[in-house]
Amino acid sequence: MGVFTFVCRSSGGEWTAKQHSGDLEASAPSTFELQRKLVKTALAADSSGGVQSSFSLITPSSAVFQVIIGAVGGGAFIGGGGAAAAPTGGAAPAAEAPPAEEKKEEKEESDDDMGFSLFD
Repeated sequence: MGVFTFVCRSSGGEWTAKQHSGDLEASAPSTFELQRKLVKTALAADSSGGVQSSFSLITPSSAVFQVIIGAVGGGAFIGGGGAAAAPTGGAAPAAEAPPAEEKKEEKEESDDDMGFSLFD
């Protein structure tokens, strides 16, 4: 399984990406094209299985793009949630559900509450 993490930056209408720990890089006029090129670049370096990718815009001109190769179909869940997978063999104890959050009614504000109108 290969994990490729790229730091992406936009300058002058061109997006460039450099691998965080490595020599891979690419550039393109849009984030979509950049992601396509980076996946192809990562697959050229490691083509051992399925591909997962994640693009996260950090600021309007910077992002992080991650390509994971070989993790698809193994039943692994990568990222977020904080939930652990139950063992595949034997009986697993029932997990307690988190307490339901109390919903507080929020009063909708109108323009009159602010002392001015946005459409005057």
